Amino acid sequence: MVIKLDVVVVIDIEATCWAGATPVGQEHEIIEIGICTLDIKTGERIDRESLLVKPTKSKVSQFCTELTGLTQQDVDNGLRFDRACSILRKKFKTKSRIWASYGDYDRKMFEKQCAAHGVAYPFNGTHINIKSLYAMLMGLEREISLSAVLSQLNIEFEGQPHRGIDDAWNEALILSHLIEKMRLPLAE
Repeated sequence: MVIKLDVVVVIDIEATCWAGATPVGQEHEIIEIGICTLDIKTGERIDRESLLVKPTKSKVSQFCTELTGLTQQDVDNGLRFDRACSILRKKFKTKSRIWASYGDYDRKMFEKQCAAHGVAYPFNGTHINIKSLYAMLMGLEREISLSAVLSQLNIEFEGQPHRGIDDAWNEALILSHLIEKMRLPLAE
């Protein structure tokens, strides 16, 4: 399969979570897939979308609602996980495009949930870890948080932190900044 280098699909997920230990019989499940497409040539953020996903083995806790703003009612009206993965493949062409996330958590959650639900993994094997990439390109000794990167770049967070749609939007801006910073002029 040929990977298209026109757009990077930046993904940020939110999952069920609790203030303490995971309640018996429940598990972390994806409840939002935030998507922002980034035009590689221009560095512009194009699409911005949120796919709410209905969990099947857990409930949205009060802690999770306080963190993300998402309620059980919000996700009860969400898509089935397999349908959300289908949208990623069909609408965003994630099988033929590079995808990125801030850290490895999103990739690992997709792998785990796809395996648990018997759903085809919606991405190809080409993943950019923006968190690691930023740390390496800036010569940092360790990875730093999204808010710390934005602060270093003197960029204000747009939207609500811990909402997938807004996190993906801001992560795409960081990736755009890195691409522009590292882009070499074409030889004539």
